[in-house]
Amino acid sequence: MLRSVAARGRKARGFGRLMASTDRLGRMATRVAPLANAMLRNRAARALMERTAGVARHRALRPYARTRFSTWFRRHKTPAPQEISLFPTCLVEYQAPAIGKDFVRVCERNRVGVALPEGTVCCGMPWLDLGDVERFLEAARRNVAVLEREVAAGRDIVVLQPTCGYVLKKEYPQYLGTEAARAVAARTLDASEYLMRLHAEGRLAVDFPGAQHETITWHRPCHLRAQATGYKGRDLMALTGARVSVVDGCSGIDGMWGYRVENVEMARAVAAPLAKAIEKAGGAVVAGDCHLANGAIEEETGRRPLHPVQIIARAYGIPEA
Repeated sequence: MLRSVAARGRKARGFGRLMASTDRLGRMATRVAPLANAMLRNRAARALMERTAGVARHRALRPYARTRFSTWFRRHKTPAPQEISLFPTCLVEYQAPAIGKDFVRVCERNRVGVALPEGTVCCGMPWLDLGDVERFLEAARRNVAVLEREVAAGRDIVVLQPTCGYVLKKEYPQYLGTEAARAVAARTLDASEYLMRLHAEGRLAVDFPGAQHETITWHRPCHLRAQATGYKGRDLMALTGARVSVVDGCSGIDGMWGYRVENVEMARAVAAPLAKAIEKAGGAVVAGDCHLANGAIEEETGRRPLHPVQIIARAYGIPEA
């Protein structure tokens, strides 16, 4: 399958390859975020994107933030010793920094300081989806070199998006085959996985004076399910006293696949059962760990999911970023 994708990837249109260059695109878009976001909503601009990059004009694309997460983090002074290192992912860095801010503040609420290592890049999954294995390996080697130093310093690696966590845990050891990649994979955790480990150690505060919900519908995304870590997001939110219903099912996004014009009809068909399951569950709020899947859920149901970390932050009374 990968060889077939690689053959198609060699013929990918120039702008389509730019879409896979998430760091380059993110740096450009966040500098002019109002203009970039206006273009994402503009019919003529979207028609041009469809012709040049194959991105369907009618699919909602996630907007860019004015301030990158790493910019906020450099200004933020953590009061606790740095115990863990955060791999924020390009989605949090450029489009959803509020998730990263909430995670840092939740950790600090529990006397855990967070480090943000310099030199990491996008995990490389967009290049692998495109079939460009060499670019993927380049990103993998660069990230492992940085994260290996964090592991050597005694810090675990926490990842805020399940696809990127899957890449660090599963793809890097397989494709690189190095001891360094295996060492990083062994110390990589999903955000809810890490917070539930704090709870198991008796280090997670369970007094929640802030906003709480009686019922929550939690979507367990595919790449989180593939990590075989159980139902940590559900268990984390249940600590607030909420009844958490779990819905499984593919959102039909799969990186950029579900945004391509030739795949839209199939992607929407794939996402339809998930949308029905969410509506049937009827939770007061919808939660999900994957920012891309959450975008598809919002598009199909009109309901905007929150990351479990955001649910916990509000329950602690931490103001919304």
